[in-house]
Amino acid sequence: MVLFSKLVLRQTNAEAASTFGAWMGTVYLFSLGGAFLSDSYLGRYLTCVIFQVVYIIGLVTLSFSTQFLLIKPHGCGITEKLCDHRGQSEFAIFYVSVYLIALGNGAPEPALATFGADQFDEEDAKEKQSKSSFYSYFYVALNLGSLVSETVVVYINHVGNWVLGFWLCAGSAVVAFVLLLCGTLRYRHFKTSSGNPFSRFCQVIVASFRKMHLELPSNTEGLYEDHEIEDENCGMRKIVHTNDFKFLDRAAIITFAENSEEIKDRWWLCSITQVEEVKCILRLLPIWMCTLLTSGIFIQMLSLFVEQGAAMDTTVSSFQVPPASLTAFDIVSTSAFILLYDKLILPLYVKVMKREPRTQSELERIGIGLIIAILAMICAGFVEQYRLKHAGIKGEEASSLNILWQIPQYILLGVSEAFVYVAQMEFFASQSPDRLKSLGIGLSMSSFAIGTYLCSLILTIVTAVTSREGKLGWVPPNLNEGHLDRFFFLSAALTMFDLGLFIVCAKRYKSISFDNGNKNDEVELS
Repeated sequence: MVLFSKLVLRQTNAEAASTFGAWMGTVYLFSLGGAFLSDSYLGRYLTCVIFQVVYIIGLVTLSFSTQFLLIKPHGCGITEKLCDHRGQSEFAIFYVSVYLIALGNGAPEPALATFGADQFDEEDAKEKQSKSSFYSYFYVALNLGSLVSETVVVYINHVGNWVLGFWLCAGSAVVAFVLLLCGTLRYRHFKTSSGNPFSRFCQVIVASFRKMHLELPSNTEGLYEDHEIEDENCGMRKIVHTNDFKFLDRAAIITFAENSEEIKDRWWLCSITQVEEVKCILRLLPIWMCTLLTSGIFIQMLSLFVEQGAAMDTTVSSFQVPPASLTAFDIVSTSAFILLYDKLILPLYVKVMKREPRTQSELERIGIGLIIAILAMICAGFVEQYRLKHAGIKGEEASSLNILWQIPQYILLGVSEAFVYVAQMEFFASQSPDRLKSLGIGLSMSSFAIGTYLCSLILTIVTAVTSREGKLGWVPPNLNEGHLDRFFFLSAALTMFDLGLFIVCAKRYKSISFDNGNKNDEVELS
């Protein structure tokens, strides 16, 4: 999308990065909405099916609009031959199609991850062990699938065959949809619909405020009862009652002043399970807020890495390397690290150290990933400084520095993703109530969305501030006349600040406890 925005839509470097960032952020923002629909009304399987259809419609629309509206004159869309300026109607059709793709791609992703995990039976020892590794392999599958598009499809687009590349994507989506439907009769389907979770959330808040006059005793045992007409646990893990956000406990207390109608009204009286669900989400928010900036920087860096590579010597042994194809090193390093961690790295550690390593928590792995991300940005900054030293004469953007110098920063970013993305997904899934698990994963993915918008805003502000008094700014149309290295170093500094906040929040966080009981069990109080 970065190169398409520059070569076909005639956008500047900063505009192309912002276009990509806003679009990618919207993908993850839609994931939160898809998780809400999945947990509340549609169910996980139906959510995957419906939005896959939307995805196909978006890709077909993009292919048609590119073929008949945007690629004019014929053969344009390459560095040597930019396309003509397009009118507002063509731009509108393009944005409608790509945001349909964002909806169809983002909305079902948390439901797809949770639906895949549902296929493993936790009561079976072998399947339970497989389920513990599912999210890692799910992320590997996403990466290996995109590896084809980051190499084959990117090369097709790089030589100007945008239409063929987009039709290949549309065809792949159709094949994926057929494969999804083929397993319909064999899937394990679970009833997850429990109504609107936002209403349940608000009911607890309202009910607790209505009982603000009540004083909570130090020993709350015996004051709470589960007042649901239908059993809430349904064989799922039960949330252990906690003392966090104790003011919310008022929502589950029956007072003598309440009549029978008020007891049945969830805006007056909530169940323990409902209260604990709200507590689960509230306790996740500080960690979630700490992931916003870093998640966005990951996305922003990929777009700026591509622009940096486009301003370098892309010739390797007489072969023209598409700048966007170097993201394959990010994908391969991420997938390889995840696959080799359990099979090679840990066994090698045990053999050398002659002891079992301490299992790292999800939060610790996120922290390690943030440190590696900082190193990746610093590396990118030094590569950019070196690239500027080998820059061509004024007016020419290409530098004599070879594009392969970008490989270390892509590898570092990939290893960082292996730590952060998988651990973040596992953390939000494990710390969310069973009926809101898709919403928990959607909350994790929404941090990428808001973080991307935040980083796009930072890039816009930096461009505006550094472009004053006739200066070109840090990210100008010709990178040789700017200071992209300074933006990389600024991103490293912001991530370092975010890491400090994350460490504080992670140390204060206490994992939520669950019990594995049957639907006749009572919620445990502590």
